Amino acid sequence: MSLRWLNYIGRNRELGVGLALLFGMIAFAVIGGLIVDPQNARPLSARVLQPPSWVLPFGSDRQGRNLFAVITTGTLLTLRIGLIAGILGVSVGAAVAFVAAYYGGWVDSILRSIVDVGLTVPNLMILIVVALTIRQGMTVNVMALVIASLAWLYPARTIRSQVLTLRERAYVQMARLSGTSGPGIMFKELMPNLLPYLMASLVGSVSAAILASIGLDVLGLGVFEAPTLGMTLYWVNFTGAVINGWWWWWLAPIVVVGILCIALFLISIGLDEIANPRLRRQV
Repeated sequence: MSLRWLNYIGRNRELGVGLALLFGMIAFAVIGGLIVDPQNARPLSARVLQPPSWVLPFGSDRQGRNLFAVITTGTLLTLRIGLIAGILGVSVGAAVAFVAAYYGGWVDSILRSIVDVGLTVPNLMILIVVALTIRQGMTVNVMALVIASLAWLYPARTIRSQVLTLRERAYVQMARLSGTSGPGIMFKELMPNLLPYLMASLVGSVSAAILASIGLDVLGLGVFEAPTLGMTLYWVNFTGAVINGWWWWWLAPIVVVGILCIALFLISIGLDEIANPRLRRQV
């Protein structure tokens, strides 16, 4: 079975390229973190701001930090925020969607109304208000929870529409007639059939959470003690690195963010092929 899946990934170019880019970035961050300690890395010269060189592959910033160490550490921290927020968002959204779509009636009406109202409000505005409220206690994990507080709305709507189509299938009706409870049908019948779609939703949520965290960081609402990719871009903006021509300071984090987003986008497309019968190829 594993060999068949490897062959399928080879045929599914989007999924294969996306996974290669994602694992490549993770390997780059992990190996780079083992080579250079971001807490102790400093330029080997009295000059603080230095362009890339053999000693400093990504150069240094005005604080004298080795940007190679900052980027490797920031990549893992940014992925951590995205994974926590994405997993929580899809988990809560899927729970709401399954309950609303399966039971229907007034339960569906109430939950659907909450989701619809939540989606009409600009998410970034709410995140800014929440981040300002808890500014003093902001950490990487807290930021992930802040983003996850709204990350469940869109998955709840999309997953609900999928559950509505599945609940009328013959195997679900047979499970009902056999006396299987509602939660049992959700976990044993509906969820296994929606697993590829849930994985695609998770990848999309992780990507959206990463972009949301970078947006909060650039606005100065992130964790100043954590060298995330967003905070690196905040200092780029704060010091005017683009205007001053310090291209190495802003180029590296932008390239890394771009690669991460492209990787997650390609993985989402590849998983959508598995979830969508019209696009599915033989595994």
